[in-house]
Amino acid sequence: MEKKDSLDRRIQEEIEAIALVDTHEHTTPESERNQQTTDLFSTWLLHYASSDLVSAGMSIPTLGRIRDAARPLEERWREFAPSWRHARTTGYGRALLLAARDLFGIEDINESTWKELSEKITSANQPGWYRKVIKEKAKIEVAILDPIYYETYPVDLELFAPATRFDPFLVPRTRVHLDSLEHSTNCSIHSLTDLEKALGVGFSQALDRGTVAVKTALAYFRTLDYQRPTRHQAESVFNRIVSHVDPMRVRVHPGGGEGPSWEECKVLQDYMMHQVLRLALEYQLPIQVHTGLQEGVGNVLANANPLLLTDLLLEYPEVKFDLFHAGYPFAFEAGCLAKNFPNVWVDLCWVWIISPFAGRRILHEWIETIPSNKILGFGGDYRFVEGSYAHSRMAREGVAQVLAEKVKEGYLAEEEALEMGKKILRENAWELFGLDKRKRG
Repeated sequence: MEKKDSLDRRIQEEIEAIALVDTHEHTTPESERNQQTTDLFSTWLLHYASSDLVSAGMSIPTLGRIRDAARPLEERWREFAPSWRHARTTGYGRALLLAARDLFGIEDINESTWKELSEKITSANQPGWYRKVIKEKAKIEVAILDPIYYETYPVDLELFAPATRFDPFLVPRTRVHLDSLEHSTNCSIHSLTDLEKALGVGFSQALDRGTVAVKTALAYFRTLDYQRPTRHQAESVFNRIVSHVDPMRVRVHPGGGEGPSWEECKVLQDYMMHQVLRLALEYQLPIQVHTGLQEGVGNVLANANPLLLTDLLLEYPEVKFDLFHAGYPFAFEAGCLAKNFPNVWVDLCWVWIISPFAGRRILHEWIETIPSNKILGFGGDYRFVEGSYAHSRMAREGVAQVLAEKVKEGYLAEEEALEMGKKILRENAWELFGLDKRKRG
């Protein structure tokens, strides 16, 4: 027994020493957060744990009231506590408990501790908190940032390397949507050719900002089955979009206007995805694809099955695809794609907080099926840094446990396990995203 304990300890110590590459975050800019009122409910219930509260029976209006920083904390706790009793045992709940314990010295979130925890979260909202949490506590060297909620803020290049979404170029349905793209690219868009040119400008702008990857999350809204329409078919849809011209060019367009439906626009979306992939290939940028579970409650999960990407993987063998979230619950399908396709990597971002056990189970199988340079072991996927810290802890513990078990089984030598840990948590992502060439603060 002592020998096994020593093995566990050695592997854990080596895993703890790794400076992580975090493949995916949505972190609120620190300058923006410093201007906000922060507390337990408005800050830590932005996502994830909030979804489990709703799944446990909390109404959406109640969640909105709990998040409202203008309301008294005591009232919000009373509405939070009944559903928290059920949600605290999920991976999302465990992450909040871990952050409370390690970052603020609060052992539990309950009737007697919540107020002190909330006060400490508020007190920590000062410049320098991000560096303390990300660099010192989580030991994250760099995180790939998807700034979808905060695109107008500059990225802190000391902490983050940006990814860029080009989804808005795929999904215009009204003239107002095109006006927004015109504003962001300083291009006039009156034809499909113009839209393609604007996309090229968008890529150039992203490269100037130091982007290291393309990100797409359209599996929240449509199937990942991208067909190969002709340019004529795509142009016909585009022309229908611009035919709905508002003479006043109203910028606020409730309900999306009178353009073609989302389903009718699929042809244009499919066509423009091919243009995105062509540019990703030209600029040698990997593409991060949301697959599997969608955050929140209620969605069409089958749309996000990674197997739907097969045609694109075959069409673009030189484009590197990073399949997010292990495709969970389609993790074994995602693993088979990575085994079969040299241009596919699989990514455990988000997974360790969905289910630590699922993360271990998936990693066990991937070690046996996928070459070790194609597994990415951690992405925090949080908007608040305390969640990213907690997720990093859960990922380190999960990876260390799996590697120790593989040694005990005789599947890996200890040296192989330690080498694999460095690959999974750092080296694979460092190489895939070309981080030695990234812009730095």
